[in-house]
Amino acid sequence: MNKVQLKTPEEQALIRESGRLLSQVFAMLDDFVAAGVSTMEIDRQVDHYIVNTLKARPASKGQYDYPYTLNCSINEVVCHGMPSATRKLKNGDIVNLDITLEKNGFVADSSKMYLIGEVAPAAHKLVKTTYTAMWEGIKKVRPGARLGDIGHAIQKHAEERGYSVVREYCGHGIGREMHEAPQVLHFGRQNTGEILKEGMTFTIEPMINQGTHKTKTLKDGWTVATRDSKLSAQWEHTVLVTAEGCEVLTLRAEEREHGKQRTG
Repeated sequence: MNKVQLKTPEEQALIRESGRLLSQVFAMLDDFVAAGVSTMEIDRQVDHYIVNTLKARPASKGQYDYPYTLNCSINEVVCHGMPSATRKLKNGDIVNLDITLEKNGFVADSSKMYLIGEVAPAAHKLVKTTYTAMWEGIKKVRPGARLGDIGHAIQKHAEERGYSVVREYCGHGIGREMHEAPQVLHFGRQNTGEILKEGMTFTIEPMINQGTHKTKTLKDGWTVATRDSKLSAQWEHTVLVTAEGCEVLTLRAEEREHGKQRTG
């Protein structure tokens, strides 16, 4: 990756708008994602909403020749799950929807877990722990902190609760390109790694597994699943390093109080 690009106030305003629009996509999906809906239907709904309602661009579509608007990662799928017309969500599923959006030249990236119907307590606990682990990482974001502080906080939170952190996939810088410098690992040691500076924008997106952290890529060349077929969960936000600390650019309406308590 190239050198980290610090965003100017004008660029920050543009990526902030992309994040705001992306949060609206998830608000729309809250009433759409349900048992009986196929993951391809979700993909088409998101594509239509981004293009026609938000007048923006689904940034993942065509990136690295990926043909769809989003990733749908269900149960043991860690990330990059491909939409399918035949795979319908069913009671008890947990699914991560990972979506990118570009507006006025700047990209925002976020993902959210959806629990379908009656979900097993163990699955519910994994989803909740992954969410709180993400916020533990976000809490570390401020000028002068280091990338290792983020990874250490996430790893500590997950492993203390008996889970493992996926190693092969990480967060990333974001802005005019979907993937910029730096890489943001979700494990690591405190006081190591690049020093955070005001104007940096990147994603924090931990993938947490019930069993081993090891993964495997399926025959489609995209879908990544747990090696032991146990459940995996992921949450993601795009963040901005501010003079005071951190701004979550993709914060959703139901998280506003949470975000105020945890950042700044």
